[in-house]
Amino acid sequence: MTAIEEVRNRIEQIDYEIIKLIEERIGCATDVLDIKKKEHMSINDGTQNHVVLDRATNAATERNLDSGAVKEIFEILIRMSIEHQHELSGEGNLP
Repeated sequence: MTAIEEVRNRIEQIDYEIIKLIEERIGCATDVLDIKKKEHMSINDGTQNHVVLDRATNAATERNLDSGAVKEIFEILIRMSIEHQHELSGEGNLP
């Protein structure tokens, strides 16, 4: 195996780990929805969304990563969680 193949294999492993973590994160959205229902909260919590985005961009900055790109990734993750919660509520993909 060449050096580049070794690095590409490591990248592939990391990609699978990222997918697994996304699955785990979306699974947590189910638990969050249960709590939101009990507490009569809206599915989309703008304040919490900002907390998550700030936390992600700050962590990216600390690690010298492109905080704008990381913010975009987390915006997608938040959107996926919200859509998942809507689906679980029987509302489908409503905005």
